[in-house]
Parts: sequence; structure tokens; C-alpha cells
Amino acid sequence: QVQLVESGGGLVQAGGSLKLSCVVSGRASTLGWFRQVPGKERNFVAGITWFGGSTKYADSVKGRFTISRDKVKNTLYLQMNNLKPEDTAAYYCAAGRVISLRRSDYDYWGQGTQVTVSS
Repeated sequence: QVQLVESGGGLVQAGGSLKLSCVVSGRASTLGWFRQVPGKERNFVAGITWFGGSTKYADSVKGRFTISRDKVKNTLYLQMNNLKPEDTAAYYCAAGRVISLRRSDYDYWGQGTQVTVSS
């Protein structure tokens, strides 16, 4: 069993930065961030392997977002820079078995944290 609790969302102007955190309780091979806007699918943003630190990003966030983890604090992070209005969404932390863009490959989910980017 894995429990995930996100924090760090908020309102920011375009071009600004936010850092999301996700406290992880339990063991997970891979952790990821997804995002979802109302009425649309939940989409992959970034993923990282817990032990090796290998990462994967969606094309839309490459060069702007950085995923990382702190194994001592059992916390996953998403540093988001140069934010755009289209980044506005609820962001979810997820735990799974392999880094994957597919939502079905993740077994555990946090409750989500809202990120709103104003133009």
C-alpha cells in the first residue's frame, strides 16, 4: 500500500514558477506526475524511478519542468518554471511499477493539487 499527499499548488502569473511536493508513504518503484483539466483525460507530465533516478517527460514540459525525489524525506518534487496558461490543471502524484505515459500503469494516486497560471 502506498499513500501520496501532494502540496504546493497555487495561482501564479505566466512566466512564473511553482514547486509541487508529494510525500510518499510505502514502497514504490516509480513515481510520476499527471495533470487533468475538467472534462479531459488525465495526462502524463513526468516520471522518475525511485532508486535509479531515471526520468521521463512529456514533450510539452521538457526544458521547463524538472522531476526529482528525496529518498531521505520520502518526497517527490516537480519544479515548474516558465509556466504557461495551458499548464493550468489539477496535478496528481502517482506511484507505479514502471515509468509509463499510461495512467493504467500507476496503481496509487494522490488527491491532487490545483495549479492556475494567469496570462
